[in-house]
Amino acid sequence: MTGLVVHRIGPIASLQDLGRPGFLKQGLSCGGAADRQALAEGAALLAQDARLAALEMAGTGGEFEALGDMRIALSGAPMHAMIDGTPVAWNASHGLQAGQRLTIGAARTGVYGYLHLGGGIAAAEFLGSRSAHLLAGIGGMIQVGDWLTAGADQGGAAGLVLEVADRFRGGTVRVVPSVQTDLFAGDVLQRFQDTGFTRGPRANRMGIEMLSDGDGFTASGQLNILSEMIVPGDIQMTGDGAPYVLLPECQTTGGYPRIATVIPCDLAIVAQTPAGAPIRFEFVTLEQALTAQAQHEARLAGLKNACRSLIRDVADIGDLLSYQLVDGAISAHWDKEDDT
Repeated sequence: MTGLVVHRIGPIASLQDLGRPGFLKQGLSCGGAADRQALAEGAALLAQDARLAALEMAGTGGEFEALGDMRIALSGAPMHAMIDGTPVAWNASHGLQAGQRLTIGAARTGVYGYLHLGGGIAAAEFLGSRSAHLLAGIGGMIQVGDWLTAGADQGGAAGLVLEVADRFRGGTVRVVPSVQTDLFAGDVLQRFQDTGFTRGPRANRMGIEMLSDGDGFTASGQLNILSEMIVPGDIQMTGDGAPYVLLPECQTTGGYPRIATVIPCDLAIVAQTPAGAPIRFEFVTLEQALTAQAQHEARLAGLKNACRSLIRDVADIGDLLSYQLVDGAISAHWDKEDDT
């Protein structure tokens, strides 16, 4: 048995996988990683299944000691990371030897970083998942002294890196009309799409507050809306017209009007937006959303083939001769006085 022992840990760190779909009627939302794309990226770096559990760290990481030789990968929001005091690359896989210490510091940008172990983190399953669902009281935060036990690693290379698009500074996210979109007047919908929002301080794995200048966004007859099923990505308008984007641990029902729903492949952008960063919402058609989602899933399926070695082998550099490998070469017979 191998794994990591936790010597120091940030205040919000938990085990997460793809969650528990299929329990909405029992009052349990899916939960799972706030950034599912990061799970796929870490899995690709270790050539393993994206359904395996990883450690999700919000804002900052911790310090861990290897209990044996193992492989790890780091994905999601880039954080400062070192092995025995030597900086190591993010969005990359690394080998750890028994006794070595991995230190993960604060996020340079974004919110959620992920630590993956070769073989995944072997914790007890509940309803088919190892994810902590903090709102439902399933599992809990990782504490100092905990062991993160690694599952059976099928083996493979370490020292791989993956180039990923920057989704850690906010930006524009695509949305589709939701159940109550028609209750909002046309000018309100246009103003919603034209408004520049910033991520507010009220944020957790349940949802994120969006702040803006000007009036709130109200719906016609919103006080008469019955509580009904809601899902991650829904954008609810509270009583004062402030929007909240729901995340994986959202409640399963609600009565606030929903102006739109973030498409699944863009939800990680919202989850990873740091406090104060800008967000805009752009309406797309259902057909455009389905196309975008299919393209996103195709990219995830190809991540393993996109990984490359952290240290490039010169035999694999097809354009080697275009690199200026030597600079300032001079003749052995050169006399500097000849240039005077």
